[in-house]
Amino acid sequence: MARSRIAVAGASGLIGGALVRSLVTDGCEVVRLVRREPRGADEVRWDPEGGRVDMAGLAGCDAVVNLAGAGVGDRRWSEPYKVRIRSSRVHGTTALAEAVATLEPRPRVFVNGSAIGFYGETGARAVDESAPAGEGFLSALCEEWEAAAAPAREAGVRTVLVRTGLVVARGGGAWGRLFPLFRAGLGGRLGDGSQYWSFVALHDEVAAIRHLLDRDDLSGPFNLTAPQPVTNREVTAAMGRVLHRPTPFAVPAPVLRAVLGEMAGDVLGSARVLPARLLESGFRFAFPEIDGAIRAAL
Repeated sequence: MARSRIAVAGASGLIGGALVRSLVTDGCEVVRLVRREPRGADEVRWDPEGGRVDMAGLAGCDAVVNLAGAGVGDRRWSEPYKVRIRSSRVHGTTALAEAVATLEPRPRVFVNGSAIGFYGETGARAVDESAPAGEGFLSALCEEWEAAAAPAREAGVRTVLVRTGLVVARGGGAWGRLFPLFRAGLGGRLGDGSQYWSFVALHDEVAAIRHLLDRDDLSGPFNLTAPQPVTNREVTAAMGRVLHRPTPFAVPAPVLRAVLGEMAGDVLGSARVLPARLLESGFRFAFPEIDGAIRAAL
């Protein structure tokens, strides 16, 4: 998509920021959607929870990528914060999908964020994109989040739903919190460590989104996870190996539940998710194994 005009919502986030840098490096014109007053020609004002988008600023975009939303792991899930998590994703997606549907000419593709939380608890059972939604807050959220993209799809715009796993990166997300702990020699497994963590290196996350932007024959849900999910116990061992630190500590499940509340279910839960459709489309991961993904983040 070199030299294309691409709008990105969530450009200040971990994934969005890395995607913008990749696109700009390759010569794309990137328009960032911002909530404040725009400071330049490369910014467009929008109000995701209010459902408003500056349509003039999106004119001429070949693609729109929506990665915006309040952080799921940023704080304890109080009822007000759960409302904010939902509204920032569902209302924002609805606003962008409706904007995409009414633009003339319409963008070629709308890529909308989602998460492997869609599948809920899978235990040791591996699931791919053919699996139904699971149960719980995150599963219901992802279902509603993805459904909000319908206006774009119904208007004939190729619509891609990216169900992202745990991104291995120093700059944010779950691993952004893990790295300092493990570097200090304070890292360890969470609960009994048997739960599967479906990870993806930040490099591969961006490359996969670029792949999906470029391929006009691809639409619908795609799992953005490495092809070899690992357990939390294996993650702990890999962090110790790569960082050359001991990993003597373990956080018992009751302590996690006391500290994190409902969000502890996401940390202790197991999601063994496979990127079947991404692999079938010919995408190749640069960092398919956990050790390589951790090294790439250093």
